[in-house]
Amino acid sequence: MPLTRTRMGLLGLVMPPAEAAALLLLPSLVTNVWQLLAGPRFGAILRRLWPMMLGVIAGTLAGSGVIASPAAHAATAGLGAALLLYGTVGLTRPLLRMPPDAEPLTGPLVGAVTGLVTGATGVFVIPAVPYLGSLGLERDDLVQALGLSFTVSTFALAVGLVLHGALPLAATGASLLALLPALAGMALGGWLRARVRPEAFRRCFFVGLLVLLCHKTSDYGMHGDSVCSIGGEDGSP
Repeated sequence: MPLTRTRMGLLGLVMPPAEAAALLLLPSLVTNVWQLLAGPRFGAILRRLWPMMLGVIAGTLAGSGVIASPAAHAATAGLGAALLLYGTVGLTRPLLRMPPDAEPLTGPLVGAVTGLVTGATGVFVIPAVPYLGSLGLERDDLVQALGLSFTVSTFALAVGLVLHGALPLAATGASLLALLPALAGMALGGWLRARVRPEAFRRCFFVGLLVLLCHKTSDYGMHGDSVCSIGGEDGSP
């Protein structure tokens, strides 16, 4: 479900991204491992994608100083940009195909960029999701490949937060309390998936995501700040 991929980001729009990441680490880890182990070809997928996963780890550790910084403006701006890009890609669904002989080069590069975005914002879908979708994987293999990428990203983000002192013990307890709602959400998502056409659900989700981003951007703008600003307070470079 798309929502499981962006829950850190959505929560990060209403609280500092580092707090959102710490709160949702355990639910994210459990649900992503669940998705990873549900597929039939874990070994084959790992052998194919391990260079990308190394890039994810390196990039996340390198970028985690941004989300752990006491000044959350950069992380919040990056979060808004990442979710905006994800929503746009989800709605437009560009047809991408990656030649197999390019994977040894593109895999680590995409992994490193995904890691940097993860470390800076807590969102681990860009550019990993479009890239994995371009590999021509069968549906079950794609679901398992996404689970692998999300699991590695979650572990790496947890390590990055610990290294920067942004994962206090109290956050672990709160994360444990968030586990039950996360599992309930997965069950609800399965129920919805069986009753709503995938295309209709996907469109409603991404439209809702973009509407939320517009609302939060205008809300921040009223206070002289913007979720998507990347320069000065007036949005200039």
